[in-house]
Amino acid sequence: MSDTSPAASPLKSFGRFELRALLSKSARSLIWRVHDPRHGQELMLCMPREKPNSKPALDHWLRMAHGGERVQHPNVAPVFEIGEVESWPYVAYDRGLGETLEERLARQKAPLPIDAANWIAQLLEGLAFAHEAGHAHRDIQTASLVIDGLDKVRLIGLEVAQEVFPANVDFNTVSRRAVRESAEEDVLCVGLMLNRILSGKPVLEENDLQHVVQQMQPNGRELVRLGWETPHPIPDPLRAICNRATDRQLRQRYHLARSFWRALDGWRQAAAYDSGGPIVLLLDKLQRGGHLPTTISGLHRYTSGSGLENQHASALSEFVLKDMALSLELVRRVNNALKQAGHAGETVLNMQRAIQMLGLDGLQLAANALKPWPGPLAPVAAEMLRQLMARVTKAAQVAQALRPAGYDGEVVHLITVMQNLGRLLLQYHFPDDAQQIRQLMVPPEPTEDQPNPPALSEQAAAYAVLGCDLEALGAAVARHWGLGDELQQMIRRQPLDAPVHPARTDTDAIRLTCSFANELVDALGLPESRRRLGVEMATRRYGKALGVGLREVMEALNPGARKPGAPSPSGRDADAPAAAPASSLRERLTSRNGS
Repeated sequence: MSDTSPAASPLKSFGRFELRALLSKSARSLIWRVHDPRHGQELMLCMPREKPNSKPALDHWLRMAHGGERVQHPNVAPVFEIGEVESWPYVAYDRGLGETLEERLARQKAPLPIDAANWIAQLLEGLAFAHEAGHAHRDIQTASLVIDGLDKVRLIGLEVAQEVFPANVDFNTVSRRAVRESAEEDVLCVGLMLNRILSGKPVLEENDLQHVVQQMQPNGRELVRLGWETPHPIPDPLRAICNRATDRQLRQRYHLARSFWRALDGWRQAAAYDSGGPIVLLLDKLQRGGHLPTTISGLHRYTSGSGLENQHASALSEFVLKDMALSLELVRRVNNALKQAGHAGETVLNMQRAIQMLGLDGLQLAANALKPWPGPLAPVAAEMLRQLMARVTKAAQVAQALRPAGYDGEVVHLITVMQNLGRLLLQYHFPDDAQQIRQLMVPPEPTEDQPNPPALSEQAAAYAVLGCDLEALGAAVARHWGLGDELQQMIRRQPLDAPVHPARTDTDAIRLTCSFANELVDALGLPESRRRLGVEMATRRYGKALGVGLREVMEALNPGARKPGAPSPSGRDADAPAAAPASSLRERLTSRNGS
């Protein structure tokens, strides 16, 4: 066999095969386009770059290749033939499966990002299935991915580039470890391939992805991140996914093809349909398991008690607001009832009004629909949810203290909670993903080159794990519950990188007040040395727009420190009843005439 170029003449042969073109040559493997005169068709021949160094090594190679042949998946190419020529083993595939990604990129220089995501997601599906079956590829290159005319992707070359061991090694003892380590390297190479497609040029100017791997940390010193000069604009979630796949810190990368696929597929579906991936999974879980578990033990006994009808509406609403799950369930039920009655666009967030509309029977039904704490959560995940709910409750209290005069405290409370809806639901329904996001937000270890390495933001970390941000999850659930457009606008926090301008509408005032409170409580979660600075920075951001200063903020964060009888930061006693609504929005949020 010869390594000569496709233009070499006369044609060379390999056994019965006529070598027509060298499709790929890497440090570990070769892929040839060949003609098979026995069957009268073209094939792709994949073989190792080095011949197995002993008869046991050749037998092991063939055994593993036949094992890979048994991996049946739509995104793993079916094997045409496995054989050997003078101790050179090979795996043959039908050329009719399509062209290699390398060939596609040669004629289509700049595929759209959504096309790149579709190809890589399909590749990851097949690769994850192969890994889970105990097999690895070990030399994923742009020629390892075959695309047909309908953009269906298949992986070729599984188990071709096997680990090279000494001739006398016991293959049974080393294979399992080698497959596990090689699988992580496969995932890294897929990330490099995604970088290659999106950037429109070879990574580190190397065509062989294995050479890139050797130059990256921890083996080398090179950093691989997607640049800003790309043939097409790259959406932020896709950029975050690509950069996480090749992160300089090993612990930050995707270790499983399945995790990589989930993030990419989440973004791909959301980009294509404005709904899908984790959003569809979450809505399905809401249907089957509810949104949150109740934190009040004996809630069902309380709401079914004979004395409930004697409770004043204000006492009932105060009780309901103590349980986040029951509050959200009443919001869902009352607004869904409005929607079904033809009052789309109207929203009720005042608990007293919701209880009046649903009645005591409706309150009992809502309570009975909730799962008792902690639902299906394991103890550690349940504690994380409890801590998150405590922070959200604190933020709601701060927002009530800082709200401008005339705004309903219950409305402000619930808007603050719903600005965290995506976070709460993620922690309850996908605790493992929530943990991944938290881990990605931890700053990497400092190095000589980067003594103060930045951490990923929550948004970037969510993109890298889910393919969408947490606000998108919350907004999708709000739409699913039939909540109005104004409410959907208010539950979106002020972006951290956007300036804060004075509120022009009631919607803006509520949204900014709740955003401010959430940022203040986030600042309280910082290390103690940075806590005060975080509070001051948030106050500088919002102070002018909302007309509050640091003194009012500190009183809101530490309500017990306020002297008895002193006015609240909002300009009135926090325990006094809310002022009459001063705008049509407040009227729509708290009441409905003629109901």
